[in-house]
Amino acid sequence: MYFQANQQDKTGEIDFNPSAIFERLDSWLDGLVRLLPNIVVAILLLVGFIFLGRFLSRFIHNRFKDKDRGNLGTVLGGFLKWVVIITGGLLAATVVVPSLKPGDLIAGLGVSSVAIGFAFKDILQNWLAGLLILLRQPFEIGDQIKVNDFEGTVKRIETRATIIKTYNGERVVIPNSDIYTNAVRVKTAHDLRRSQYDIGVGYGDSIEEAQDVIRKAVEGVEGVSQEKNVDVLPWDLAASWVTIRVRWWTDSSRAEVVKTKAKVIHQVKIALDEARIDMPYDTKVHLIHDQTEETDGDRSKQREGWPSEKEGDDPKPRWKKLKKTEKASENGVTSEAA
Repeated sequence: MYFQANQQDKTGEIDFNPSAIFERLDSWLDGLVRLLPNIVVAILLLVGFIFLGRFLSRFIHNRFKDKDRGNLGTVLGGFLKWVVIITGGLLAATVVVPSLKPGDLIAGLGVSSVAIGFAFKDILQNWLAGLLILLRQPFEIGDQIKVNDFEGTVKRIETRATIIKTYNGERVVIPNSDIYTNAVRVKTAHDLRRSQYDIGVGYGDSIEEAQDVIRKAVEGVEGVSQEKNVDVLPWDLAASWVTIRVRWWTDSSRAEVVKTKAKVIHQVKIALDEARIDMPYDTKVHLIHDQTEETDGDRSKQREGWPSEKEGDDPKPRWKKLKKTEKASENGVTSEAA
């Protein structure tokens, strides 16, 4: 009774009872001692699930690596590892707190998953897009692709992004969602790729002869595929030349395409020069017409820029009027009389 009386708060006084603190700490320690076996079992259970998740992740990665699908194995193995670890964490929590039910935790996670989904929408979207890319394999590691304005060689496909190395040595990280929702041009999807180039020859030269010379020059270039024919086609009648389009096939890699195109242009130039076939440059003729008339300045009579009159005489050009005036001056006639 004395202890309970002392425990009552007194108005206007600060009550401090160290014994209450020690009682509370003692109750906590008693609870910890009672739960200590459960905590040890929960820790062992969680550690076991962690090792199990790592083992399954490594096992899946190795199985897919044997099938040349190492990236897919890494993604699936990582996903399975975290599923196993989270499951182990839930079971460990129920061991420590027996009154806690896994169903209640799962229900709580289900409610909070909406907020988590909004918060990590981009991350989840990129992860799912990366998984679909690895499953469907529209391109592989080492392929040369073009996405939007970026073009290069695929170095790695991660859960969030795809890493490519551009031809000038830059590293570009492209989110997987951008790749999955946009058009992707896979330059090395096939063994061969076609290239083309337009060549202009003079109108006075024979088209048939020019085609034959160009075809022989291109067929002899190293790197041009011998499996497919070289196409040499009259393509356009331009203002100063006849356009001939030549098309050939090479290895699909960017390096081979560029090197072979440079060789083709070089050999075609030499072959046309040796055949004395003209490759004219752009020629333009400028006609300067004086439209200044004698009525210039008189807005009621000025005709410049308008069609010719159907009836009557059109105003004469100013230079004719000036010439007539000068001739009249030479004959002694004043300009007013003229």
